[in-house]
Amino acid sequence: MIKLKVSTKGRYGLRAIVDLAVNDNEGQVSLKSVAERQGLSENYLEQLFAALKKSGIVKSIRGAQGGYMLAKPAEKITVGDVLRSLEGTLCPVDCIDLDTPTSCQRADACVTAPVWIKLRDKINEVVDSFTIEDLVQDYENKIKNDYIYYI
Repeated sequence: MIKLKVSTKGRYGLRAIVDLAVNDNEGQVSLKSVAERQGLSENYLEQLFAALKKSGIVKSIRGAQGGYMLAKPAEKITVGDVLRSLEGTLCPVDCIDLDTPTSCQRADACVTAPVWIKLRDKINEVVDSFTIEDLVQDYENKIKNDYIYYI
């Protein structure tokens, strides 16, 4: 459950996926190289990539030259896909979580539920409106214009 704040899992995982997409010309990318470029722990990335693999966002290649690559084109993966894979549902309150129905005693008479429902829907609408390809293009445009830019 996310409480209007994305955890390090979501933030670091999204950075790592964009890094993977930016560096996909290498084929599979090692977690060690992602960790070095992003200043992240390789062990932590291993945990994140296990969830991302389970969700079908990345696939792994075994062997000495192994690593990870996107399981589908970057334009087919949304920011929402990555965040939900790592954070779970993007829902501000438990009582309107579609994935985990709750037995709130006030549900039938709750006047605040429409606020939470609209907030949930807008959060998902925004994160689903950005693809990984959008972020890669933004990164590449900033590089072309000599910005110092971080993923």
